[in-house]
Amino acid sequence: MFHLNGIVFNMHILFLTDNFPPEGNAPASRTFDHTKEWVDIGHKVTVITCAPNFPEGKLFKGYKNRWVSKEVVEGINVWRVKTYITANTGFIKRSIDFISFMFSSFFFGMFIKRVDVVVGTSPQFFTVISAWALAKIKRSPFVFELRDIWPASIEAVGAVKSNWVIKVFENIELFLYKQAELIISVTHSFKNELIQRGIDHRKIKVVLNGVDLEKYKPVKEKDRELVKNYGLNNKFVVGYVGTHGMAHALESVLDAAELSKDNNKVKFLFVGGGADRHRLEVLVEKRKLTNVIMMPLQPKDKMPSILSLLDISLVHLKNTPLFKTVIPSKIFESMAMGLPIIISIPEGEATKMIENLGTGVVIPAEDAESLSNKINELSIDTNLITTLTSNSIIAAKQFSRKRLAKNMLKYLEEIVK
Repeated sequence: MFHLNGIVFNMHILFLTDNFPPEGNAPASRTFDHTKEWVDIGHKVTVITCAPNFPEGKLFKGYKNRWVSKEVVEGINVWRVKTYITANTGFIKRSIDFISFMFSSFFFGMFIKRVDVVVGTSPQFFTVISAWALAKIKRSPFVFELRDIWPASIEAVGAVKSNWVIKVFENIELFLYKQAELIISVTHSFKNELIQRGIDHRKIKVVLNGVDLEKYKPVKEKDRELVKNYGLNNKFVVGYVGTHGMAHALESVLDAAELSKDNNKVKFLFVGGGADRHRLEVLVEKRKLTNVIMMPLQPKDKMPSILSLLDISLVHLKNTPLFKTVIPSKIFESMAMGLPIIISIPEGEATKMIENLGTGVVIPAEDAESLSNKINELSIDTNLITTLTSNSIIAAKQFSRKRLAKNMLKYLEEIVK
């Protein structure tokens, strides 16, 4: 609720995202946590999304790719629209997927009535094009939630090499920034990038990613069943939990595992799916890395149990300058669980955060030898592990998703008044 001239109003927020639970990636989690908080406060929220299929391109059990289906998820009105479904791999097929959602979300979005504000979330901007068009038709403010500098991110990982394609995308990107009445950036670095490109700083607000502190919290012991099933009893577990994509350079982690193979105490745990998953599985088998465990993609509600297995949470990205500006969302869930973090990405906003909070250690991006050495050191340094754990638990409190959702809501209310 918000007040105008003494009158109390409830907003109707239309939110477009092509990822939403039961998908468990960062955009899905952030959108759900924010919109649920807004509903709990008293606002009406309608989310337009697609049938859950990320990252494997396979429909989740119980869902069909219909033209439109409607459900209510914890008070949130969810409209799932038909799209071209494909795995999170291959630029052409993924682009067709994104474009199909752009058209279907726009078409069915026209049937949603009395909307006060329209929000479109990246990382790719086809969803945001639909949000912009719907906002124009409904004469409502248009909000761009900026989760990634796209298309720069796909260029950085080599997914697109055509300069003219990138140039066209960048022109569309700048158009959307200029059209937005409000831009919600998930990092300060993204905000600075936009200002340097001529976007009015007054309409850019930063709302960092965060974590649901009710779901993610320290545990007294590891999940016994999973420990038994995966042979992790009395092991020092280093875990990478998340998307296995081109941007994550996880072959370098396998290199570190190979260098650490003589340390019988250490196990490397990979959990998730993505474009690079199958290749990594082949490499593990080819190299006979018995200290590496590849756990398949898990439901979002299993994540606290999965994270309970870890002694160290690994955050890893490709060594490219663009990734100096990102803050991987797994950082916040790891801190909430009280996990020490090894962050191996280009030095930037995220590495400074880890250093300032004292929640982990920073090593150079794609440096397998440094990663192996640091893991071996931490596996015997119980005092440092205890300190990092304590710091993580304390730091997580400032990244409460509830508080951050209220911050974003405040910015939405300001442009609706």
